[in-house]
Amino acid sequence: MSIFRSGNPTLNEKVFQNSLAGSSSGVMTERGTLNKFFFLSLMVMASAAFTWSAFYSGKDVTSWMIGGAIGGFIVAMVIIFKKEWAGYLSPAYGLLEGLFLGGISAMANAAFERSYPGIVSQAVLLTFGVVIAMFGLYRFRVIKATEKFKSVVITATLGIAVFYLLAMILRWFHIDIPFLHEGSTVGIIFSLVIVGIAALNLILDFDMIEQGAAMGAPKYMEWYCSFGLMVTIVWLYIEILKLLIKIAGRRN
Repeated sequence: MSIFRSGNPTLNEKVFQNSLAGSSSGVMTERGTLNKFFFLSLMVMASAAFTWSAFYSGKDVTSWMIGGAIGGFIVAMVIIFKKEWAGYLSPAYGLLEGLFLGGISAMANAAFERSYPGIVSQAVLLTFGVVIAMFGLYRFRVIKATEKFKSVVITATLGIAVFYLLAMILRWFHIDIPFLHEGSTVGIIFSLVIVGIAALNLILDFDMIEQGAAMGAPKYMEWYCSFGLMVTIVWLYIEILKLLIKIAGRRN
């Protein structure tokens, strides 16, 4: 069972060990997981379109964004600890996360409308492009999810999480880390590294889904794994948008 290891905290070995032990109705398939992921994507896009439209209608979407971010985090935590509920809660996560993404995307688009027109559409296209490219690299085994590969990606991901946590704590004391937000050369290189690590997490997630289906995980794990993949893609999109914002800042 050592193959079940992912940098994504929603997809890991213990999840599959526990779910296989409790499997009682139906088994997970890759097609079923993909179908559910597409459904979650529609949920995200629908609610993102709502806050996007509201912003351009002159409404304050801050409360929607905050509510979506906090609500999405809470729902995600519940799903992680109660994976059997993923089928009921994953759509709610998609809707809540979409509220947040739609709001920050609209704000970024408006802020850089003159200096970097189409910044959000480029971020979306780049995100889809990276996902498709990484899936192709995984499917054709150009990149293999070996144990060494997994260990490196997991370590890097945990390092980023700790770094972001420390940055948040420092900000409470009015101490900012410049390259996190500024478009300096170091800042752009840093964002590129983060985007790269987020992309590599997709390889681990694809491997997790494939192995889960091969091992006959219970049917509800399709929802859980599609939710976990969505978590990674949302992170990837946010990091790509941040990278483009830094680049746009250099143009001003």
